[in-house]
Amino acid sequence: MVPWKNVLLIALSLVGFGVIHSVTAGLRPRRLLSNWVGERVVEGFYRLVYNLLAVITLSPTLALLVLLTDMSLYSVRLPLSLALLALQAAGLLGLAVSLLATDFLDFIGVRQVMAFFSGAELPLPPVPMQTRGMYAVTRHPLYFFSLVVLWASPTMSVNYLAFVIGATLYMALGSLIEERRLERMYGDSYRHYRQRVPWLIPMPRFSRSEN
Repeated sequence: MVPWKNVLLIALSLVGFGVIHSVTAGLRPRRLLSNWVGERVVEGFYRLVYNLLAVITLSPTLALLVLLTDMSLYSVRLPLSLALLALQAAGLLGLAVSLLATDFLDFIGVRQVMAFFSGAELPLPPVPMQTRGMYAVTRHPLYFFSLVVLWASPTMSVNYLAFVIGATLYMALGSLIEERRLERMYGDSYRHYRQRVPWLIPMPRFSRSEN
């Protein structure tokens, strides 16, 4: 029998994570905190705290996956399971390459903390828009390769499927919200980039030849 109660718990925990993650990603919390503790403190620590909060708020969902009773849906046997494991490895490699293409210390918030303690000017200059490497084949390589790792699992259970579907919906929605922020930050450069490069799944684009 499908453990629908467990599926609901996982879904609700993911919704809670998504709401907190989305709200704290907005400008309003930063402005409120700036009025309270000062803009320099917010610019120095907000990104790191934001990422730590994301880990903390996702932890209950991961704990539910481990602790709740579950029901197996399928388990892929050899040799196809090896192909799926290889696909997961390729996804992890793509994820690592995509992270290295960014300013990783800025991405996790460490560079801002270093600037705060060194007395450097804050906020830091905007990170240059990334359009090369994996970002030349998909606008959201971090999301794409994460989904490859999640979906290519050789084993699938009810709880894990609920988690993967929820994570997929969140990443799809999150990417659209992120694109609005990037468009505000980079303007026409990002709009032109968006016209050239596929949204999430790498797909060839064919330009029409004019007669």
